[in-house]
Amino acid sequence: MTVASAPGAPDIIIVDGVSKTFALRKDNSLKERIVTLGRRGRQHKEEFQSLKDVTFSIPAGSSIALMGPNGSGKSTLLKVIGGIIEPTDGEVRRRGRLAALLELGAGFHPDLSGRDNVYLNAAILGLTREQTEERFDSIVAFSEIGDFIDTQVKFYSSGMYVRLAFAVAVHTDPDILLVDEVLAVGDEAFQRKCMDKIREFQREGRTIVLVSHSAGQVMDLCDRAVVLSHGEVAFIGEAAEATKVHREILEGKRQANVENPDPTRDERIARVTGIRLTNPAGEPIAEARPGEDLIVQIDVDHATSQDTWYTTFSIDTPTGQQVFGTGAHRLGTAHDAVPAGKVTVEYLIPRISFGGGQYFVNADVSDADRNRLDVLWQGANFFVPVEDRQTGTVYAEARIVTPTR
Repeated sequence: MTVASAPGAPDIIIVDGVSKTFALRKDNSLKERIVTLGRRGRQHKEEFQSLKDVTFSIPAGSSIALMGPNGSGKSTLLKVIGGIIEPTDGEVRRRGRLAALLELGAGFHPDLSGRDNVYLNAAILGLTREQTEERFDSIVAFSEIGDFIDTQVKFYSSGMYVRLAFAVAVHTDPDILLVDEVLAVGDEAFQRKCMDKIREFQREGRTIVLVSHSAGQVMDLCDRAVVLSHGEVAFIGEAAEATKVHREILEGKRQANVENPDPTRDERIARVTGIRLTNPAGEPIAEARPGEDLIVQIDVDHATSQDTWYTTFSIDTPTGQQVFGTGAHRLGTAHDAVPAGKVTVEYLIPRISFGGGQYFVNADVSDADRNRLDVLWQGANFFVPVEDRQTGTVYAEARIVTPTR
């Protein structure tokens, strides 16, 4: 299946029936391996299939994301595409010069200086020494390493590693750029700088393959996406639809975790037993649109009577980023005294302004001294339809006020 939609563009990457199996050894020490050598050796290792018959192609000039839960095989697939590891079965065919940012410090020697590593890494990526010398000053300027360029890289911070590695990669004039989530290590200013460079590459018609958990980043940067689950392709298609499939897979994992609750919760003074989302008419909702009112209902079961108590709730993205949170104490009040038993607290959020995407609701209950008694994570969720005219977790009206053609 073809991943991107560039009309008439030739395929620059073809992933054909790729599978990858790793051997997980139980006898980790040399002594254990010698003892088991030739004697029941197979009992001391297990096989783990990271990728299972993955097939797709990527046309030149497209930008695609690899998505999926942790352990789904994203980074393994990116390394196979980059030629870092060989597949157990199948093959990957590529054309053009490739640059990869797969893990922190990959291609760097810790005992060499930043200067020496620039030449070493550039050579690995296909540049001659003369080409590297021509671009050296630009690489150092982009990386913002400055006076540390002649320091051994083992003394670099993680951010310095990333800046120098990215600077070298983007100055090798690659046809294909592979990027793992390693860029998240850099500071905010450098992340923006990297994103600007990636967008420049896109305008120049280069091919970008990006591993990311961020739905906003995927929809902002990528045309389409491949979603992996347990090493298999779960979806290939438009970025917005891919993020929806990704959310559904994550929600399936969350529900599986909910089926195994903490057994000690039954012994607590108060428990949050459920979170429900409704509209003002009391109708349950799973989808909410900007401008609509949202009611959050929190069910609490008190083991004893309470004179003063509090609840709070928060709303998170699938990656755990909190986009809103409040509670009785923050709103300047406490809940009324209640006898032992079940009670429901309601919060109204008028005219919600969440951006498109999936959101999860958490809630907790605390005593008069605001000691948390119980918390229920991701007790409810809702979806806000994706707005093609914007990205981000906040919905806002925007328009161009300057003259346009």
